[in-house]
Amino acid sequence: MMDLSQEEWEEQLEQDSNAFILDVRTPEEVEDGYIPGAQNIDIHLGQGFLDELEKLDKSKSYYVYCRSGARSAQACSIMNEVGFDKTYNLEGGFMNWQGEVAE
Repeated sequence: MMDLSQEEWEEQLEQDSNAFILDVRTPEEVEDGYIPGAQNIDIHLGQGFLDELEKLDKSKSYYVYCRSGARSAQACSIMNEVGFDKTYNLEGGFMNWQGEVAE
């Protein structure tokens, strides 16, 4: 896992043709907006979260975010434990996101 600043995250994401944006917030939080192209899997689902991770392509690069950066750091650690090599945590999370937002 690597913690990336907003600038690093956006820059690296733009240049990564194998990127997957993962939003680990709750559905209620997602209703307030999300980063375009993100797929949501709520980390609070516990085993359900792990089940959904198993459906993902482990060869991709995962750009993970939550509201403030804490849950996404936890998600990256879990992902690394189950075989995902490239996980990038957005420092400061969606709360500090300055980029484009979809609703």
